[in-house]
Amino acid sequence: MKRVVLLGFLILILTVVAAYTKQHDDERPAYGDSLVVGSIGEPSILIPMLAGDSASHEVAGLIFNGLVKYDTDLSIIGDLAESWDISKDGLTITFHLRKGVRWTDGVEFTARDVMFGYRTIIDPKTPTAYKEDFLQVKKAEVLDKYTFRVTYKKPFAPALSSWGNLPILPEHLLRGKDITKTKFGRNPVGMGPFIFQKWVPGQRIILKANPDYFEGRPYLNYYIYRIIPDQATMFMELQTGGVDMMGLTPIQYRRQTNTEYFRKNFQKFRYPVFAYTYLGFNLKHPFFKDVRVRRAIAYAIDKQEIIDVVLFGLGTVATGPYVPNTWPYNPDVKRYEYNPAKARKLLAEAGWRDTDGDGWLDKDGRRFEFTIITNMGNSLRERTATIIQWRLKQIGIKVNIRLLEWSTFINEFIDKRRFEAVILGWSIGLDPDQYDIWHSSKTGEKEFNFISYKNPEVDRLLEEGRRTFDIEKRKRAYYRIQEILAEDVPYVFLYVPDALPIVHRRFRGIKPSPIGITYNLHRWYVPRSLQRHRMLP
Repeated sequence: MKRVVLLGFLILILTVVAAYTKQHDDERPAYGDSLVVGSIGEPSILIPMLAGDSASHEVAGLIFNGLVKYDTDLSIIGDLAESWDISKDGLTITFHLRKGVRWTDGVEFTARDVMFGYRTIIDPKTPTAYKEDFLQVKKAEVLDKYTFRVTYKKPFAPALSSWGNLPILPEHLLRGKDITKTKFGRNPVGMGPFIFQKWVPGQRIILKANPDYFEGRPYLNYYIYRIIPDQATMFMELQTGGVDMMGLTPIQYRRQTNTEYFRKNFQKFRYPVFAYTYLGFNLKHPFFKDVRVRRAIAYAIDKQEIIDVVLFGLGTVATGPYVPNTWPYNPDVKRYEYNPAKARKLLAEAGWRDTDGDGWLDKDGRRFEFTIITNMGNSLRERTATIIQWRLKQIGIKVNIRLLEWSTFINEFIDKRRFEAVILGWSIGLDPDQYDIWHSSKTGEKEFNFISYKNPEVDRLLEEGRRTFDIEKRKRAYYRIQEILAEDVPYVFLYVPDALPIVHRRFRGIKPSPIGITYNLHRWYVPRSLQRHRMLP
């Protein structure tokens, strides 16, 4: 009897241990599965220095690397650079590159590739908005196969971080070619965690895991970027399993995902982002040359209404080009609280009155009527435009809204300055230098000062802010820039939205941080028992 009891007890123990071991095995990192990401925007090109849209950078960021990158605590760490030395005067940086890193076609990465990327971005023939930082370099040198050195003309505060933005390009594939015409932009070769495999225009881009990635092969086999221009359709795809990850709209976050199904099957995240949304004026348009008109429109817009109605409270009022709770943000700039009476007064001072009693303002026989353009498929911007349209109607301004497909919106309207007003957003860098957006020299086609803003004091302060390593001096410069922008109103700064990504619960290894959740995508995994996509896409 005792043997039977002991044997039964032993079997019970072994069964429990086996169950525990199986459960533990089921949770450990495993290779396999695919992450399907939904997006309303299609990339324009996968050479980052030629792309001004976030969709292109999102995909290209998984294919290419910079020399450095930001860590989760916002410090700068190495990427393709293993380490670096900075001279005492701050003018020279010597980068020591990783050894044994290879392009995905098997050719070894060297300092010559860094030099090639640098020379390409500063080439006058390269149509890029990102060259300004690299034009500050007085001398670039390849010291040996794994050492690259740059010397600056004068102090440049964003120097080190800027080398995280330089797309390192393969010299052996692109030497002597026009990168604007080569097929490389739609069939790139990089060194990142994923390898480009296929681009089906208007539908999807497929990347596969890089088995030789220098930080270790990604656990996921594939990253599939699906283009779904309508947010509601994308949400339906999320529910039916066609999409694993997307950015939620505020109403989806607040209401439509608060069910047992979503709590059981998905992970929702919310965090502030380094971004803001704005109404920008074409300052060459006769209506918007008068600052009184721009100020009047700022007073006529109820920003809190937009946050409450459009964002469901998931954001904050924007007062300038920096986000709250960051060191360059000036909390004391002039605010344009909702005040339609003050708006009407300013418009009257500028000569705009309802002379014929039809409810619309006129001047010199011309009605105050203009069009706001924004990109199709972005429901937040569409609804923001509708609220602005309604509020401006209350003070006698007729607003039309035109929604445009993303590539047409950027290439045919923004780049060619064919607009009167625009609702757009900027994702801003962690360094506060915004020379490319606000300096008067950056108004050319494909450059970012597309509203044609010019202010000599802002130009001087932008230069001051980037020419010192003293954070207090930089802070004074950026505080003053915000004060001037609040007076000039080239934009009506609207809101700083919260990021609202949702990811299927089978994905593990997600670690939210101030830089988002996808910074460690190559470490995301799905336990073997939960893997869904086992076939090649």
